Amino acid sequence: MDHPAPSVVPQIARVTLPELWAALKDGLWDFRAAPQFGLFFSAVYVVVGFVLIWLGAGAVTWTLTISLAFPLAAPFAAVGLYEVSRRIEDDEPLDWAAVLGVVWAERGRQIPWAGAVIVIYVLFWTFLAHMIFALMVGLHPIPVFQTATGAILSPLGLRVAVVELAVGGVLALVLFSLTCVSLPMMLEHEVDFVTAMLTSLRVVMANPGVMLIWALVIAGGTMLALIPWFLGLLFVWPVFGHATWHLYRRALYDPTE
Repeated sequence: MDHPAPSVVPQIARVTLPELWAALKDGLWDFRAAPQFGLFFSAVYVVVGFVLIWLGAGAVTWTLTISLAFPLAAPFAAVGLYEVSRRIEDDEPLDWAAVLGVVWAERGRQIPWAGAVIVIYVLFWTFLAHMIFALMVGLHPIPVFQTATGAILSPLGLRVAVVELAVGGVLALVLFSLTCVSLPMMLEHEVDFVTAMLTSLRVVMANPGVMLIWALVIAGGTMLALIPWFLGLLFVWPVFGHATWHLYRRALYDPTE
């Protein structure tokens, strides 16, 4: 079977704060223009959230599910949002069969490899979080940990929380840096997942301030969306997904065009 020729790797551009807000507004416009697609693909995140609650937070099954199932499904849902934005941008018809066909076709390209990297990364993250907790708390129960509130507000609980948040923040920033533009790049260009992820990392390094703000906006919006039983994700994630496509357009450009 013939494979498409590799694409020219896009060049990195400087992204300004006004361009970031413009990308966010464009993402909101795309969601309003085609809400049915946004709600459909974001439902993946909501359904997984409810499944995790049903399995029981903190259980072994919950850890395996979030480490294996969710990171594999999430990139494909994101690709659907990117494809909708691409079609709106190019004035192409928004046809369910065409959009889902693009998502389905990605199974034979580079997105699954990116999903595998994310799975391994999240597994390491989960293992590290458990190891930090075990090293700081120990293997035996502590009397102050009789209630969740007591555990969190105790001196040891606060130290554990600070360390976990600090380590988790660093790991989250690294994962964000590897994926913030790599997924839309793999959708549009014939590039391998390693090149796409390294290019994404270079975009963040070239625009540290703007990309850090974008990461904080995503983190803050997601946390707020989780409060009403994950239902806020139905509206927040489509906007972020569409906005990611528009930010990708501003962060990379094809030197041959």
